[in-house]
Amino acid sequence: MIFFRCSAALACALLLHGADARFREHTVATDLAGGYQVVAADLNHDGRPDLIALSTRVHELVWFENPTWERHVLVSGVTSMINCVAVGADAEGIPEIVLASEFNNVANKSAGVVSVLRHDGDPRRPWKTTEIDRIPTSHRLRLANIDGSGKPVVVNAALTGPEALPPDYRGETPLVFYRPGVWKRETIQPENNGLVHGILVLDWDGDGRDEILTAGFEGIHWFKLSGGRWTRTTIVAGAPDPWPKSGSSDIAVGRIGKERFIAAIEPWHGNQVAIYRQRGGAWQRQAIDTSLADGHTIATADLDGSGNDMVVAGYRGGSHNLLLYRYDGAAWKRQVLDDGGMGAAACAVTDLNGDRRPDIVCIGSATANLKWYENLGATGPQQ
Repeated sequence: MIFFRCSAALACALLLHGADARFREHTVATDLAGGYQVVAADLNHDGRPDLIALSTRVHELVWFENPTWERHVLVSGVTSMINCVAVGADAEGIPEIVLASEFNNVANKSAGVVSVLRHDGDPRRPWKTTEIDRIPTSHRLRLANIDGSGKPVVVNAALTGPEALPPDYRGETPLVFYRPGVWKRETIQPENNGLVHGILVLDWDGDGRDEILTAGFEGIHWFKLSGGRWTRTTIVAGAPDPWPKSGSSDIAVGRIGKERFIAAIEPWHGNQVAIYRQRGGAWQRQAIDTSLADGHTIATADLDGSGNDMVVAGYRGGSHNLLLYRYDGAAWKRQVLDDGGMGAAACAVTDLNGDRRPDIVCIGSATANLKWYENLGATGPQQ
C-alpha cells in the first residue's frame, strides 16, 4: 500500500496502488485554534452528516453544513470547551447538543460545566443554552444505550477526581450519566482511580446493550449495567511503565476477520500505538509504533473493503502526521495519510458524501484545521 502526499491547498488525491483504498483530502477550516473534537451529526435534518468543530481556545462552538461546508455558530462566549455530543431528534428532526466547557486538567481550576443546547427554530442561527450540571474536569461525553431500551443516555467521564493533583492525579474519578429530558446526574459505581482520558461505548459482550470502556492510568476497564447494578472489570493494564506513565490514553476496537482486537494510544498523551489480541484466553500487547508525539486519537474501520479493520492514529506534536496501520496477515504496516498537515486531536470515521464508503475527518490542535479525507474506494482510474 503506497500513499502519496499532495500539495494542493483545498483538495488533492492520495493514490494507493493495487486493490487498496484511495483518498482525496479536503480542507474545511483553517482557523480552529486548539482544535480538539469533531462530531458528525445531522443538524439540519437533510439526511447528511454535518460536522461540529470544537476548539479549546476558540469561544464559539461552530458547525459546518454538508456538502458546501458553510460555517454556522451554535453558541458563543463559551470558554475552554472540551467535548460535545448530539442527542436524539425533536419533532423537526433536529438533535440537542450536550456540551462540556470551562475545563482544566487540574480539578480545583475546572468548573466542568455541562450544558444542553437547543435550536430556536432555525439550526443555522445561534442555539439556546441551559446549564444542567457541574463536575470538575468533565472531559468526555458519549451516547450509550445502557439498558437495551433504545433510549440512549449521555455518559460524562471526568478526567480526574475532584481533589486530584498533577502529576499522579490520585483519587476516584467520577463516571456519570444523564437521561435526556430529565438531565439529572446518575452515578456509575464503582469508579476508576487516577486519570481517565479515553472512553469508548460499544456492545462489548454481544448482549444487545451498550457497555462503556474507559482508558486511564489503571488501564482499560469495562463497565456494564446488569440487574440495576454496575460492574467494573479490568481488561488490560496498558503500558507497563510505573504510574503516572502507566495504562492507556485512547482506545478503539476493531476486527481482523472474525477476531476482535483493541487499539490504544499509550500511555497518557503517549508515543505508542498498541494492539491487543487474545491468545490463549489472555490479551497480548504489541506496540506497533513508538514514534508518536502527544498521541491523542485512534479509530478503526474497514477503509479498503477487505473485511479487515485498519487503524487510524493521530498526534498533536512533532511532525503532525496522520497515520494508518493495516495488518497484512503477518505484521502491521504503517502508512502516512497526511504528512505534516494534521496535528490531530480527534478523528471520526463516517460516510460524508453518501457513497457508502467510510471517510475520515480530523481536527487539528497545533495545525488549527479541520479536514476530511474522502475515501475513493479500492478501484477506479488514477488521478
